[in-house]
Amino acid sequence: MIEITPHISIDEREIEEEFVRASGPGGQNVNKLSTAVHLRFNIRTSPSLPNDVAIRAQKLAGRKLTQDGVVVILAQRFRTQERNRQDALDRLVALLREAAIPPPPPRKATRPSRAAKARRLDSKARRSSVKSMRGGRISDD
Repeated sequence: MIEITPHISIDEREIEEEFVRASGPGGQNVNKLSTAVHLRFNIRTSPSLPNDVAIRAQKLAGRKLTQDGVVVILAQRFRTQERNRQDALDRLVALLREAAIPPPPPRKATRPSRAAKARRLDSKARRSSVKSMRGGRISDD
């Protein structure tokens, strides 16, 4: 079991990994070894995720989400298969942790108090008087 939050954990059998050849650094091994990882996790059919978390995770996944509700993460940052595997898993866990955070409550619209309005008008009047003092007439003495 992979722990997402204290209340949510996913079973390792729900995650599919496919190893493919990576582009980028790797020296002579780049054409011989399959070090990149395609990690697949089906958000829609996962029994481990609550419905609201699954909906938020689908929105957060963006382009990584297929039409079937499967998140596909490609990890090829490192030269070894094991580090890429861990990187892909860490990215999936980070996505699900972010989705597990509930959205903030909606803001209640409020009106400014009478004192706040008076302070605002007073500061405007003060600013106006300062500006009106600047443009004095030029006297011909």
